[in-house]
Amino acid sequence: MSQSVNILGATGSIGSSTLDIINAYPEEFSVFGVSAHSNVEKLAEIAMAHKAKCAVIADETQYDALKEKLKGTDVEVLAGAEGLKEMASEPVDISVAAITGMAALEPTLAAIENSKKVAFASKECLVGAGKIMMDAVEKSGTVFLPVDSEHNAIFQVFETAQHNAIERLILTASGGPFRTRQDLSNVTTAEALAHPNWDMGKKISVDSSTMMNKALEIIEAHYLFNMPAEKIDVIVHPQSIVHSMVEYKDGSVLAQLGAPDMRTPITYCLGYPERIETTGDRLSLADMAQLNFEAVDDVRFPAIRLAYEALNKGQEACIAFNAANEILVAAFLENEIAYLDISAGVEYILNTAKYDTVKTIQDVLVLDKEIREQTRSLIQTKELERLRA
Repeated sequence: MSQSVNILGATGSIGSSTLDIINAYPEEFSVFGVSAHSNVEKLAEIAMAHKAKCAVIADETQYDALKEKLKGTDVEVLAGAEGLKEMASEPVDISVAAITGMAALEPTLAAIENSKKVAFASKECLVGAGKIMMDAVEKSGTVFLPVDSEHNAIFQVFETAQHNAIERLILTASGGPFRTRQDLSNVTTAEALAHPNWDMGKKISVDSSTMMNKALEIIEAHYLFNMPAEKIDVIVHPQSIVHSMVEYKDGSVLAQLGAPDMRTPITYCLGYPERIETTGDRLSLADMAQLNFEAVDDVRFPAIRLAYEALNKGQEACIAFNAANEILVAAFLENEIAYLDISAGVEYILNTAKYDTVKTIQDVLVLDKEIREQTRSLIQTKELERLRA
C-alpha cells in the first residue's frame, strides 16, 4: 500500500528532490498535496503530473491563475495561510515541510498534529519556536525527522539511550564561497549565491556564505536533540562529505558521510525506518583525495558567535536573531544593503530589541512581526551605514 505524501514547498530545491525520489517509487508513494509560494506554472505542472488531490498557492493574488491552470482536473485549489493549514491538516502518512522561513510555522504544526511522519526542512521556525514545536511533536507522537544534511547526519548516529554519554554534537560547515577570502567588504549578490558544493535556493545560499545557516543550525540542534549550547560545536569541512558527527565520552566519534546531494537525507526520511535506494549521487571515497577540517573564523563570520549569544539569552532572542536575518538577507538580495550589513544588523537587533516573554504560537508570530518591522526601520533609517563606518 502506497504512503500518502504532502509536500509543503514543492517547487523549491527540497521539494524538487523529494519529487525526484517519489518518481522512482510510484508503488510506494503517492502525492496528496503540494504547495508553492507564487510559482503557479510549476505548481500546476507538479499537481497534474502527480495527480495530486490538492494544490495550495500561498500568494492569494495567484489563486485565480492557479484555478485556471488546473481547470478541468480533480485538483482542489486553495490559497493563503489558511489554505496551507488546511492541506497540512490532512491525515497523511508523510509531510515534507520545506517552506522557507517563519511562514512554515503554522502549517508545520498542523502537519505535526496530523501526519504519521514529518520530514522537516524549515529550520527557521524551529529556531523561532523550538520548545513549542518539540512539545507538539511529543504530544502528537509523530515521527519527526530532520532533512537538513547536518541534523539528519546527527540523527543517524545519535544513540538516544546514550544521551547522557554524549560529549558533543559537531556540525560541519563547508565554509561557503568565502572560506578563504579575507576582504568581504565588496561582496556582490552573485558571489554570495555561488556555493561551491550545494545547489540551493537564494536565501539559504546567502546564509551559507555568511555562515548564518550554520548559526541557525546550532539553535536548531539545541532544540532537536535537547543539547545545551556548550555541547554543540561547528567545524569547517570544505568537501561537505562528513555531514556531522557525535562525540561520546568513551572517545568514539560517530560520523555520517555521503555525497553533497540533498536526495540522500530526503531518501532517508521518506524510507524511515527502512533504508531505500536513493536517486542521488553516491559517495566514492577512493575518488576523494583528502578530507580537511579547520576551525571557524569568528572574526570574518560572527554569525556563529551570535547564535550562542541568542541561545544564552533565550527563545525570544532566537526569534529576533532569525527574523532580523530574514529581512536583512532579503534586503541584500535587492541590493539595498551591503553584504557585511547582514551580520552587523543581526547583532544590532540582538543587542537593542525589547520583547516580552513568548509562551504561545501567537506570541511567537507577534514578536517575529515586531522584529521584522524594527529591522526594516534599521535599514530605512540608514543606521547600518553608521554602524559600518
